[in-house]
Amino acid sequence: MDISKSSPHVKLAMSTINAYVRERRTICVPDDTPAELLDRCAGAFICLKIDGHLRGCIGTIEPMHDCLAKEIIENSISAATKDPRFMPVDIREVALIECSVDVLSEPEMVNDLRDLDPARYGVIVECGSKRGLLLPDLEGVDTVEEQIGIARHKANIYEHESIKLYRFEVNRYH
Repeated sequence: MDISKSSPHVKLAMSTINAYVRERRTICVPDDTPAELLDRCAGAFICLKIDGHLRGCIGTIEPMHDCLAKEIIENSISAATKDPRFMPVDIREVALIECSVDVLSEPEMVNDLRDLDPARYGVIVECGSKRGLLLPDLEGVDTVEEQIGIARHKANIYEHESIKLYRFEVNRYH
């Protein structure tokens, strides 16, 4: 991936992945990090693809660190090495990775399915301590019912179990 034209979010994610995969080193927040990544706290998801196929996607619903830059660094390492669906990214794959960073708005409770739109809103389903999340605007997810069903599946929440629903928006960076 040529990151020269990428957002600062993606540049930070790819620098993190490159350092971690090649040297097993977690980078510090670079001195030239833009204020928008230092002055804001938010949940963020890092999605990695190779040739259009998902290669890793991990993130946080709420912020776990004191700035978005640190959130991106930690979640980039997790997306590259800890997504249970995939083997860790290896050195040969780093140059092939296409990365996006989704910065989440604060989730808001939803009481009516008409307030959801899978193209605009991500969804969080919750049942007790189980939570599942699906990002918005994903290829092949066209209906609210599909979106909720996938989020339920990810959280191991069965169809007969009652859920609380939340929606959120993202700013997606490439």
